[in-house]
Amino acid sequence: MEDPATGDPVYTQEIEVVVDPGQTPIRIDKFLFDRLEKISRNRIQEGVSMGAITVNEQTIKANYKVRPRDVILVRIPRQRALGEAVEPQDLPLDIVYEDETLLVVNKASGMVVHPGVGNFDGTLVNGLKYYLSNQQLPLLEGNTADRAGLVHRIDKDTSGLLVVAKTDEALAHLAKQFFDHTVERRYQSLVWGQPDEEEGTISVNIGRDLKNRTLRATFPDGREGKVAVTHYKLIEPMYYVSLVECVLETGRTHQIRVHMQHAGHPVFNDAKYGGARVVKGTVFQKYRLFVENCFKIVPYHVLHAGTLGFVHPSTGEQMHFEQPLPDNFQELLEKWRSYLASRTAGM
Repeated sequence: MEDPATGDPVYTQEIEVVVDPGQTPIRIDKFLFDRLEKISRNRIQEGVSMGAITVNEQTIKANYKVRPRDVILVRIPRQRALGEAVEPQDLPLDIVYEDETLLVVNKASGMVVHPGVGNFDGTLVNGLKYYLSNQQLPLLEGNTADRAGLVHRIDKDTSGLLVVAKTDEALAHLAKQFFDHTVERRYQSLVWGQPDEEEGTISVNIGRDLKNRTLRATFPDGREGKVAVTHYKLIEPMYYVSLVECVLETGRTHQIRVHMQHAGHPVFNDAKYGGARVVKGTVFQKYRLFVENCFKIVPYHVLHAGTLGFVHPSTGEQMHFEQPLPDNFQELLEKWRSYLASRTAGM
């Protein structure tokens, strides 16, 4: 965070670390992450990039490896106070249902659900704060105001349905339904290849990738990560790709994307998990150009939270909502259908 008067970074803490004489070479971000509590590796890397972390009074690059007796000065920049800094913004919100206790929104792809590092505004929560300007949304225990009303979330580039609680009672009731895995959540996705079985279940633990903390990974032996269960159903095979429906039993970060990659069918155009390249198909240039054009139609992972069902916290009524696929998702399917038809006709 910057001083509004000078524009200079504001630091809340300075820590000096002297490297042991017997220390072997190791990247500075890993070295500091292992020694400093409550500071994420991402914040350390951010500090290096902005010059807030120096070695022997010199700025360094991110790949710097510490040496014996290095004197490291860590200046921790003041973070924007997320809970207090959420500004109301007049953003386009597609609200499909609302009453006194909750609302259901159809989130557009590209919209982040709540503020965080690198996304302090333009989020769903910013829009909700403006839309519900006369109402204070409730908080789950341990959450800050940047997650007001939220009991679940979906990725930035995933489109589809989210329920938002407007009262403490609704929040507690909905949170228990998510904890008990009784909420119905169905997603549609275009994935590479075609599953061997028309229906199946992927039950493999998911946790942080051991090499890249920004990613998630599967742990088939169950020794790492948390239990994750995804049920899938083949909706429409299109030779090199397939439209599938995925039903979440658990709700781990990036669950469908990680599980489908684990199954050998990464989500189409998913850059994080191996889907933003030609995974299935021919080596011909014409086909590669076709795939690249498909990537342009939906320039992010192709995943839509189309169905949401839960018990209403106040009335006990079973609520059920469905949203059709976004227009560009539909356009992408039509392009693949046309490709399949021309391919079949040429045989």
